[in-house]
Amino acid sequence: MAEPLPPGSTIGILGSGQLGRMLSIAAAQLGYRTHIYAPETGPANDVSPLLTRARYDDAGALSAFARSVDVVTYEFENVAFAPIAALAPLVPVRPSALSLATAQDRVNEKRFVEGLGGRPAPWREVLSLADLETAIAEIGCPAVLKTSRFGYDGHGQARLKSPDDAATAWDRIGAAPAILEAFVAFEHEFSIVLVRGLDGQIVSYAPPVNVHRDGILATSTIPAPAAVAAQWTEAATLAGRVADALDHVGVLTLEFFVGTDGPVFNEMAPRVHNSGHWTIEGAVTSQFENHIRAICGLPLGSTDTVGTGAVMENLIGDDAARWPELLADPNAHLHLYGKHEARPRRKMGHVTRVPR
Repeated sequence: MAEPLPPGSTIGILGSGQLGRMLSIAAAQLGYRTHIYAPETGPANDVSPLLTRARYDDAGALSAFARSVDVVTYEFENVAFAPIAALAPLVPVRPSALSLATAQDRVNEKRFVEGLGGRPAPWREVLSLADLETAIAEIGCPAVLKTSRFGYDGHGQARLKSPDDAATAWDRIGAAPAILEAFVAFEHEFSIVLVRGLDGQIVSYAPPVNVHRDGILATSTIPAPAAVAAQWTEAATLAGRVADALDHVGVLTLEFFVGTDGPVFNEMAPRVHNSGHWTIEGAVTSQFENHIRAICGLPLGSTDTVGTGAVMENLIGDDAARWPELLADPNAHLHLYGKHEARPRRKMGHVTRVPR
């Protein structure tokens, strides 16, 4: 196994959003520097001392970036595969390109998890309107059409209430390669947020129950209801198999529905995750610190919950204007991301309440 990176080393982060910002803060607390690489400025470069602003397909800029850092990670999975593959021979990339390639394509992701014994909702690959009509005939409606790549927070999705919605849904996603996924009757949504170290050690956090509104995560709460707890072990075991099969290093998140016959796999993210934000105040070691520990080859920190529970609420759009009342709440921990403009559906921050 590679030697741990000592404090004072530089961590390269692809992406300039709020996840890169919180990773940079966690890295600084452990004595590391961060270097952000992104085509645009954002919340991360406000707290990181170094920034390369260049396209992800700029080979020269990527090569110079690789020479300036000791390890590279990424804050979102919509980075193209080619830049990661180009960096890998020059500098350690953690998580690996395999994790990225698996998670950023829904077809690859579903097949991979099914091969490890996971149970997603019934789904079909869709490459044309004719494929969509066939898929509807096979799995029925209601259903949701999702682009295979580059979808997040409800983007790249269209719901179908009946077969008559096929053409409209196909147009709505831009006639892009997609999957059709059957709706699942479920009690709750929850996520498994785990961390796998460079030595293969895996630790995971208590599973939060997640509530979405308009396709965007609204709240994550621990402890989760009994129905989630009953399926925790099976879901966490699958997540561990996924992490091992990918030789994943860092945080890995799998989302599930509580199904009638066990957990139903929804999707995965090879990175720190919105549903793990509660860990900053609600766990002994946050997901962000543990990701930094993992990619630097350090021992992983405890994932034990602090206190009796926590509730994380996303602040979307104008919600961030509530900062005065949130700061007046003695149980609230406010995180604003420093985005300059509040827009509908845009995550501007979050607040975590940890009961005393």
